[in-house]
Amino acid sequence: MERFVVNGGKPLCGSIEVGGMKNAAVAIIFATILNEDECIIRNLPDISDVSDGFAILEQMGADVERLDRNTYRVNTKNVVCGSSPYELVRKMRASYYILGAELGRFGRAHTAFPGGCDFGVRPIDQHIKGFRALGADVTTVESEKSYIECTTESGLEGATVYMDVVSVGATINIMLAASRANGVTVIENAAREPHIVDLANFLNASGAMISGAGTDTIKIKGVEKLRGTDYTIIPDMIEAGTYMIAAAATGGDLTITNVIPKHLDSVSAKLIDMGVEVEEFDEAVRVKSTGKLEAIEVKTLPYPGFPTDMNPQMGVLMCLATGNSVMREGVWDSRFRYVEELKLMGADIQVDQSGKAATFKGVENLVGAHVRAVDLRAGAAVIVAGLAAKGTTEITQIHHILRGYENITEKLRGVGAEIILIPD
Repeated sequence: MERFVVNGGKPLCGSIEVGGMKNAAVAIIFATILNEDECIIRNLPDISDVSDGFAILEQMGADVERLDRNTYRVNTKNVVCGSSPYELVRKMRASYYILGAELGRFGRAHTAFPGGCDFGVRPIDQHIKGFRALGADVTTVESEKSYIECTTESGLEGATVYMDVVSVGATINIMLAASRANGVTVIENAAREPHIVDLANFLNASGAMISGAGTDTIKIKGVEKLRGTDYTIIPDMIEAGTYMIAAAATGGDLTITNVIPKHLDSVSAKLIDMGVEVEEFDEAVRVKSTGKLEAIEVKTLPYPGFPTDMNPQMGVLMCLATGNSVMREGVWDSRFRYVEELKLMGADIQVDQSGKAATFKGVENLVGAHVRAVDLRAGAAVIVAGLAAKGTTEITQIHHILRGYENITEKLRGVGAEIILIPD
């Protein structure tokens, strides 16, 4: 079985470079359907979600060429609506962006229910609400091969959509559909994450007319057609945050480069609260351990709050802090599934009956064990735990990790970690 083997106890020191943002990349890959033209996408992370996304486009009729490790050329002129391959779509949560892109271009859409990490119930009701507000009829069929189908009689019409809850995925899908709808669409209570801004910048570079991305009100004036463009993805703040926490957990001194420090404010603030030194530069942050970690309380929230995708990694650091720390999850159900893996490494954690909060009692050290990557960010957490632990940690189910972290073994070895990937 393919796995990572980590020999812990080595402080991470030196410099590590962050790649392109996964969550921006997968949205922009499917957004190219709207362009029906040639696009060059740069700074794409070399991860399975990116390669799977382009494989889906190829099977839909797109012409895809990999120019180098992090750059692709894609021409979606010949994409066939409703042709996305079921099995590949089921591997990715972000594959539901096919719906918004197909609706915007063809006035209809058809694709399988998306896959990805299992965080309990992850409804798409806000996506459907937005599509219906724009004039689409939406049908969901749950069977052996469940799918979603959207149709319109005469194309989409701009409308005002109020999001009942802040949803990144729904905000993106409505932006995609509305980019080529007739008239003006306004999304109220929109998500504000950096990758929503990045998607808006990509679409605007292609000829769209979108304003307000990064605020809670986004305005989209539909255009008849989008053109090809050459675009560079922003750095991945979650990858950066993971390495920041790994530096603190191992007692290291690490400079993380190719970042936008503003995107990391919530992570930096919590590390400083725990007694870690954080220094910001124009496109880098330096994280230096002071040898002691103080207990804190954290609640995950939509951006600019503390990101849910950093819950598991911060949980590892809480295990090593003096006293009792509390993590409250404000976004996803079942986020604390990683707790059972950390307990195998000697962690003392109690999740409350609601499953929405956990108390971490600090221990002197973690110990190596055989653990699983139960989802993408939980996988990152057990890597961080293994780096900090005494002894050897073996991590299985690493396909989750490879969905979101580019070249992770080489990057970590470059700053002093002992980690190897054992092939299947």
